[in-house]
Amino acid sequence: MLRSEFELLLNQTLSPNRFKDYAPNGLQVEGKNEISRVVTGVTACQALIDAAIEYKADAIFVHHGYFWKNEIPQIVGMKYRRISALIKHDINLYGYHLPLDAHPVLGNNAGLADAIGLLNRAGLQSGVTIEESIGIVGELREPVSISAFRAMVEKAVERDVLFECVGDRKIHRVALCTGGAQGYIEQAVDAGADVYITGEVSEQTIHIAREMGIHFIAAGHHATERFGAKSIAAFLSEECGLDAVFIDIDNPA
Repeated sequence: MLRSEFELLLNQTLSPNRFKDYAPNGLQVEGKNEISRVVTGVTACQALIDAAIEYKADAIFVHHGYFWKNEIPQIVGMKYRRISALIKHDINLYGYHLPLDAHPVLGNNAGLADAIGLLNRAGLQSGVTIEESIGIVGELREPVSISAFRAMVEKAVERDVLFECVGDRKIHRVALCTGGAQGYIEQAVDAGADVYITGEVSEQTIHIAREMGIHFIAAGHHATERFGAKSIAAFLSEECGLDAVFIDIDNPA
């Protein structure tokens, strides 16, 4: 597949124009013109680039790419080493941030919702379609105990989680947004959720949970955002016939 065709495929699939994002979505570093072997991952760190070089990848697809707003523009130090490795080995880098969070089938939020069996899904933000919402609210098939729900989430993200238990009511309605979305907890309350799941926690998040009466889970930024890159690898392999593989660079954060 040509580089331009590959980006067109990704843009048609993920619809980046729907989102006002913090970094450019699409091709971020240009490499070879023909793409047949792809590595996907969460973040375009040096370890992922090195793994892609070893895999002889033509392209890397990530959720966290480069050129974030307010970062220093100079290509020096760590940024130079990463970008120079891509250029030296002629590897294309594609980054999709919010579009990968929000996709209702391939996205990070959808993947976490699938893993815990969330039904009757809608967008977390009011007045926004699920395709454009940065977050999901839905319901479990039946209410479950706090301990059972914690076990479900920990199985889904394959790690222990921080669980702020507020009261003893069972969990039925769930709101979630992967990554660093602890600031959406009040939207979860407005959506009538019994629990809010995200990747990170801030000091004030716990007080908000306690005072507004909602269970809260911080399940890890990296752990909650592996779903999208995994799904993209499967999509590129099964639907597009490319040699695509997800490589997980462990990160406890």
